[in-house]
Amino acid sequence: MQSGVTLVDRYIIQDVIGVGGMGSVYRARDLHFPNVVKLVAVKEMINRVPDALVRKTIVQNFEREANMLATLNHPAIPRIYDYFTQNDRSYLVLEFIHGKDLETVISEANGFLPEDQVIRWAIELCDVLAYLHGHKPDPIIFRDMKPSNVMINHNGDVVLVDFGIAKTFQSGQKGTMIGTEGYSPPEQYRGEATPLADIYSMGATLHHAVTHRDPRLEPPFSFGERPVRRINSNISVEFEAVVDKALQYDPADRFPSASAMKGALMKVARKTGALASSITSGLPVSTGEIKPLWTFKCEDEIRGTPLLYQGSLFIGCYDNNLYALNAADGQFQWKYPTDGGIVSRPLVYDGNIFFCSEDRRLHVVGARTGKVVWTYFSEGKIYSSPRFSDGHIFFGSDDQDLHAVNVNSGRAIWKFSTDAPIHSTPLVANEMIYFGTESGAMYAIDFRGEMKWRFQAKRSITSSPIHKGQAVYSASLDGTLFALDAKNGWAIWKFRLGKGSVSSPAIAEDLIFIGAADGFIYCVDLRTAREVWRFRTDNQVSSSPVVYKDSIYCGSVDGSMYCLEYRTGRLRWKFGSQAAITGSPIVLDDMVYFGSTDHNVYALSA
Repeated sequence: MQSGVTLVDRYIIQDVIGVGGMGSVYRARDLHFPNVVKLVAVKEMINRVPDALVRKTIVQNFEREANMLATLNHPAIPRIYDYFTQNDRSYLVLEFIHGKDLETVISEANGFLPEDQVIRWAIELCDVLAYLHGHKPDPIIFRDMKPSNVMINHNGDVVLVDFGIAKTFQSGQKGTMIGTEGYSPPEQYRGEATPLADIYSMGATLHHAVTHRDPRLEPPFSFGERPVRRINSNISVEFEAVVDKALQYDPADRFPSASAMKGALMKVARKTGALASSITSGLPVSTGEIKPLWTFKCEDEIRGTPLLYQGSLFIGCYDNNLYALNAADGQFQWKYPTDGGIVSRPLVYDGNIFFCSEDRRLHVVGARTGKVVWTYFSEGKIYSSPRFSDGHIFFGSDDQDLHAVNVNSGRAIWKFSTDAPIHSTPLVANEMIYFGTESGAMYAIDFRGEMKWRFQAKRSITSSPIHKGQAVYSASLDGTLFALDAKNGWAIWKFRLGKGSVSSPAIAEDLIFIGAADGFIYCVDLRTAREVWRFRTDNQVSSSPVVYKDSIYCGSVDGSMYCLEYRTGRLRWKFGSQAAITGSPIVLDDMVYFGSTDHNVYALSA
């Protein structure tokens, strides 16, 4: 197909980016986005087989790939946008991956690829294989893991491409041998493919990556005759052992799962320091290149977290004002004055903005006008952020009470008294309200204000709790991140941080992230309470991490906003403000918004 051809009045072909036996893959522009250049990959299947039954089977297989991709949602798997047939050709329209395939990276490398770089890619590949193998209702076997099917995108992350022969796994089922010679395991030649087949192909891919020896040019299943370290002495004994185990002839002798292989790789990374070095030097990292899309200058420090609502950004400041800014360009809209500093994160309900202040009040103002609707007085300064549920607003105060206020009338429904100020923002979940106090107590109360349980830490709990399933997670200034049973408050596990934490945790998949006063951002496995990685900033981390797509965003008292790949902790970029960042960012529609104690509000591209 020539460049300039337009398919279905929407996709204009620009160039060929790949050629296969049944067709080509093209780079194209999506004309439905006239104001921006949105590139897509168009995969073409030309069906000119004379046998009608074979032709029908080919079309069904192509449709199966489209249907399979439509069910998958993972950052290392291209998104599918469209599928259509035109004459004797079928087309898949996929996310365009900016980058190079691993085979090209290997061939263009000046010498061997660094072990730390390959380990990080291997960990990411294990993640995506674990996702596929855990697919419901049936596991998906990729069946064609090899360097040419692994893209390295412009962020330096892996993306698995070409699901043409991927297949749902059903025990005992045999089929035709499909795969690539040299990378496919022995059982796949017999038409048998289980998740362990992908483990073998992964091992073959890693062997190729660190030795430059293409297995397609070697006798089948001969990896044992060319050990990794005999070819590349820079590779650690530990990493060689992982590759060898993945390449065992008998499937029972390989890693039992992709997750198990990832665990082994993480151990290698921790022992050799490979993962830490890849975070800082394995691939290009943006630092000074990041420029704000806009900034807005307030009159004092910003210590809290903003709210985005209907195109406006709302954020409190220690100049005693709540600001409303245009989220697109940072233009001032209005400000509402209070009698105290504002660290509380605003909340929106029914067109009104709810927030608390050191002036001891809960304020409610119109989102469009900034005019006061009503206020509610407590007996102490308020640092807690309000939460809404079932017609009530809940927040804590330095008067040692958790307040429940009617959202319409502004009248108190009840107060729950504790023995210390409450800076923690309450969590409403499982028909309960969970919050911590400055005495180190974590409470669970019901919607009538009656206590169900209490957990006692050694020092204050300023961190705001979150939940997943039947567990509640929070942290204490005693240096502990803990998981509590949501029903009875019993400790499920505790993880020791380097120092205390006021950061509120965030969760993605089975990982939990939190900052601490020792300057680290931690990633911990929810199931085992074991550290997955930690990332060092240059000062304490009071900000709470935020998960968006496959990244976490978190500020530090060192003045920087960090963007990390959440599976490995690799730094993608950091942006430096002129003073400490203690509040948390919000990330939406590929934009990051946050405030700094340098008095500025920032908007960055995610």
